[in-house]
Amino acid sequence: MIHIVRLCRRLWPLIGAAALAFLTFTHFSTSSLTALAAPPEQGQDLAVITEPTSNAVVSGVVRITGSSDHPAFQFYIIEYAPEPANNQWQAIGGLGNQPVIDGQLAVWNTSVVPDGSYTLRLRTVRQDGNYTEFFATQIVVSNSQATPTPTAEVTEEPTEEAGEEATPELQIVIPTETPTPLPPTPTIVIEQPVVDTPTPRPVETSSPLEDPAENSSFIPTVSGFSVVPLRDACLYGGLLMLSVFVLFGFLSALRAFFKDMRDRQNRK
Repeated sequence: MIHIVRLCRRLWPLIGAAALAFLTFTHFSTSSLTALAAPPEQGQDLAVITEPTSNAVVSGVVRITGSSDHPAFQFYIIEYAPEPANNQWQAIGGLGNQPVIDGQLAVWNTSVVPDGSYTLRLRTVRQDGNYTEFFATQIVVSNSQATPTPTAEVTEEPTEEAGEEATPELQIVIPTETPTPLPPTPTIVIEQPVVDTPTPRPVETSSPLEDPAENSSFIPTVSGFSVVPLRDACLYGGLLMLSVFVLFGFLSALRAFFKDMRDRQNRK
């Protein structure tokens, strides 16, 4: 009985240390995965168009959704241009004076533009005039439809001579396709807001300029990511570590037990 008590006293520190290490590792892994899967927060450098996506086919009135934000946010603007886009950009609606997170950025009426392939551009403009931009390319506008045409008609006309049978006369109407006319493209005039600072020159780059004075963080959004496999892996790893600690503790206690028994036999 005394040997069992001694063995338990020697194993308790090892079991406690293993359990504490397992709980700490599991808590740290779960916290990291939760932070990784968090949605974007307000105040980050964002310029994203989620709908419509590249290579989409649209018609009629289209809702443009996405995110536009920055710690030094001034406004955002959405423009379109026929491909290839050679500085023929036209604005969709007015300027957005408020940041948008996963919401509607603008509404695009595609019935006023010719059918074809277009590029959408979103710019998030900062207080210093620099901007972050995003492109959605190869968006196909398809609004035209063929006008239905009548089918061929057959009319019968009787002959004027008496005593002869009337011979029907065929009159064929050839159907023609009449394309639906498109309304003229309106001219959109954009009024720039009055800013106290002078208007800077736009930078013809697709990437934003770095501002060393800023200190912003960007947490990516992980879509379609499951934490179940990682959680199971953490649990299995913790159980394996605990088993190894218990095994080493048991072997140490068993060694001490045999050593004690040998010392007693030598004393006798």
